[in-house]
Amino acid sequence: MGRRLLAAIALTGAALAPSVRADAPAGLTTNLHILVDQFGYRPKDPKVAVIRSPRVGYDAQDTYVPGTHYEVRRVGDGKVMLSGQPTAWADGKVESSSGDQGWWFDFSSVVAPGRYVVVDADRRQQSPPFSIAADVYKDVLKAAVRTFFYQRSGFAKRQPYAEACWTDDAAYLGPNQDSEAHDVTDRDNSTKIRDMRGGWFDAGDTNKYVTFAVQPVHQLLTTYTDHPSPFTDDFGIPESGNGIPDLIDEIKWEVDWIKRMQGTDGGVALKLGEVVIAKASPPSSDHSARYYIPSCTSATIGAAGIFAHAAVVFRRFPALEADAADLQQRAVRAWDNFQQAPSIQVHCDTGVVHVGNADLSVDDQKSAAGAAAIYLFAATGDERFEEYLQSHYREMQAYRDIGWTRYRPEQGEALLFYASLPKAKPALRQAIREDKRKDVLGGYQIYGFHPDDDLYRSFLHDPSYHWGSNNPRANYGNTNLDVLRYRIEVPDTQTYLQRALETVHYFHGVNPLGMAYLTNMYALGATRSANEIFHVWYAHGSRWSDAKTSECGPPPGYVPGGPNANAASDGVPVKFAPPTGQPPQKSYKDWNGQWPENSWPISEPGIYYEAAYVRLLSAFVD
Repeated sequence: MGRRLLAAIALTGAALAPSVRADAPAGLTTNLHILVDQFGYRPKDPKVAVIRSPRVGYDAQDTYVPGTHYEVRRVGDGKVMLSGQPTAWADGKVESSSGDQGWWFDFSSVVAPGRYVVVDADRRQQSPPFSIAADVYKDVLKAAVRTFFYQRSGFAKRQPYAEACWTDDAAYLGPNQDSEAHDVTDRDNSTKIRDMRGGWFDAGDTNKYVTFAVQPVHQLLTTYTDHPSPFTDDFGIPESGNGIPDLIDEIKWEVDWIKRMQGTDGGVALKLGEVVIAKASPPSSDHSARYYIPSCTSATIGAAGIFAHAAVVFRRFPALEADAADLQQRAVRAWDNFQQAPSIQVHCDTGVVHVGNADLSVDDQKSAAGAAAIYLFAATGDERFEEYLQSHYREMQAYRDIGWTRYRPEQGEALLFYASLPKAKPALRQAIREDKRKDVLGGYQIYGFHPDDDLYRSFLHDPSYHWGSNNPRANYGNTNLDVLRYRIEVPDTQTYLQRALETVHYFHGVNPLGMAYLTNMYALGATRSANEIFHVWYAHGSRWSDAKTSECGPPPGYVPGGPNANAASDGVPVKFAPPTGQPPQKSYKDWNGQWPENSWPISEPGIYYEAAYVRLLSAFVD
């Protein structure tokens, strides 16, 4: 990728300035004021281009007034497939969350597979090109899933599984590293050296956290359970072709690491990483000693749920039956260790091992126990776990917030999974389903598609534009899809499907930046995707720094954290505007500046953001 791919994409200057493309028809200029899903649409889905004119924020002077004559033209021969006029959104008001005024152009009636552009015929401007095809998101999904392979610790990235730009030796298998990690609380005690190799790097750092793995592992397992068909055995990882879906192979890589974090008493170590801030570009170049934080109740109960859930899913595959049996036993041991602990521990992470604080509150650990009980019941059939759930299910996150699964989504998903079990208590099943139904009916602006909510057709409450806002954004879509997945009895279910689909389009470029919130997707059709992310491998100034200007850029498919209206209070210097001082939706900057620029509250990826997006997108891949 890198420069070779970008040579055909003449996007220079301001992010939203017009730019000529090789595939633009003669006399037309690609203009990122005319926004579409840059990958495309399925034939029968709604299709609406958003035309934006900035009024507030860093781009307030970059206004655009659309013409009155719009067309959809086929790329290649320029055939006009549809003509019409854009409609002002919300009677022309300026949206506060984006600072923009806008118009919509509906071209849903164009259903024939092909390659198209939306054209402002009066202004001689066009949208980015896009495709209409039944499998339009298939390769996008593969790219997103493959980022977990690039996040593998202790595993060499070699061709053909890694593309030439992103090969690397196995990281953190040297002396005093992950295969012989030391207890940070007793560093010189050789009897406490443990093999903790494997797993995924958590985010832009190369540390590994059990508590931070809870959401992504559960969500990916649930994704496969709910919709297995997109997850074939050909995603181009070393396990491809082994008869097991590659998503399951990838999950197993992470679960096997969490197994190594478990002690003989059932307790699970909290975190593994470094006590220095080390450069790791590429990761195999980092030879720093690695340390673990020993057993903590938060990691133990989180692992109990992961082990039990993985046991339930893995036993579907004959080749994983032994793994499933082992995981079930480990889950029970972890559960018993958690229940027998003298108290719930909330101060295990002193910050000596960098960088994120992996502790969980008492309430969060109690709610995690509810999810663990669900999967332990499903795995074992032991009624003690169901009895625990019945007494404690209202302590779970779904009952501590509106939106059911917009935050800590694995817990709301676990409740709905329990309610689908044939052996679930009928009264408890019905109570959970009814509570989800009430949440849907009372969750204004979370559920369903409402045209006046958002110019960009994917409403997110302003307080959710925080560090990692792409996580709740994806899960707003997922909580809507759960209405259909679990057949919640509410009227007009199509509106929930559309809300999820519009969330996909937001990720793919229908947003104030005109940017697909995925890295380096030019080879898959993007006109503008994220070029930089905060990541120690793809660091500023490295050959992997920038998909536009460096040799390689980051690999395709990483989801960055997203707009953060709290950027300044989270450590980004105020002089960087954007992301500071902007309307919430514009609180983003495509950059990977190191300290003191502090880009990580904005552009750092995370395995949790990735899993939420994969769960959302997979619903539209079949």
